[in-house]
Amino acid sequence: MNTHARFTHMQDGTAEDWSIIAQDFAAYAKQLPDRILTHLKLLDGDFGGFPVDRLTHSLQTATRAHNDGRDEEYVVCALLHDIGDTLGSYNHPDIAAAILKPFVSPENLWMVEKHGIFQGYYFFHYLGMDRHLREQFKEHPLYQQTIEFCAKYDAAAFDPDYASLPLTFFEPMLRRVFAQPKNSIYTAAMEQGQH
Repeated sequence: MNTHARFTHMQDGTAEDWSIIAQDFAAYAKQLPDRILTHLKLLDGDFGGFPVDRLTHSLQTATRAHNDGRDEEYVVCALLHDIGDTLGSYNHPDIAAAILKPFVSPENLWMVEKHGIFQGYYFFHYLGMDRHLREQFKEHPLYQQTIEFCAKYDAAAFDPDYASLPLTFFEPMLRRVFAQPKNSIYTAAMEQGQH
């Protein structure tokens, strides 16, 4: 039976309470890759009017990046760039970026976070929007990297005949990228929970 903290308001928590919570947090955090994979699978069969479903698009984007020699972190970012589609219909890049933020470089994070605006170059004008919205970032050092991500991997990943690698191929990469946060205020809690 699990031990639980005893407070009803955080102001009444004790060191013992927070030790219990930190231990549970560490165990729960280790399961994050499994939860991400489960959520990614929700994209299977969801076409949204596109030529391929959203999981196929994600796998195709990651496969294209992998085949082009990108490193694991970049490939995992490519795999997860649209994971927010189910919960963030109006801001899916923000959802993906929030999931990736503790685990990836600032460069890859920015690329994922901004990819929606950059991808808009291909279709915003058909929806009465400004296709050049990405130009607001023209002086940003990651402007070209994000254009390249969209052009080579994301925008090109709607081919029903493309031979994408299966999700099982990317799973070990995802597990390695999500094994240890690089940037999280909760890193100390995870370390305490492992003792």
